[in-house]
Amino acid sequence: MATTETQRYRGYEIVLMRQWASWCAEAHATRADLPFFAHSTLRTLAPNKEAAVAEAKRSIDRHSCSRR
Repeated sequence: MATTETQRYRGYEIVLMRQWASWCAEAHATRADLPFFAHSTLRTLAPNKEAAVAEAKRSIDRHSCSRR
């Protein structure tokens, strides 16, 4: 069974999942006014939880900047 955790960032819920020896992070919009991301754009695999969260946050920020 995979370990899962969630964090919130700028209206998105970042879902962290332990996958074997790595962490996977996905971001999902929590409000209707936020853009929808395809899972492939905001999915990352990292050696530790902090790196997975950081990459998900960078992806959210990059996408937010490109919409302005």
